[in-house]
Amino acid sequence: DKVGARDFALWKAYKPEFDRDDAIWDTVIGKGRPGWHLECSAMARKYLGDSIDIHCGGIDLKFPHHENEIAQSEGATGKNFCRCWLHNGFV
Repeated sequence: DKVGARDFALWKAYKPEFDRDDAIWDTVIGKGRPGWHLECSAMARKYLGDSIDIHCGGIDLKFPHHENEIAQSEGATGKNFCRCWLHNGFV
């Protein structure tokens, strides 16, 4: 369960029983892949800019996913990441 501050991960270590071999990189800190929050921050910034007007998602993404997107994006740019958040219930 993701409930603590340590749930934030920029890099996920390679788990042979979980990760596909074509979705990992061998680096100086070992095999692994970016945390999924990092990928979303990078895509949002590339295609939508440093700040976006609205971001939506299920309530289950509020923590840790959206909170990590905010921390990464605002840490990288120094700008407000999103002006309005909308979280729906489970569908």
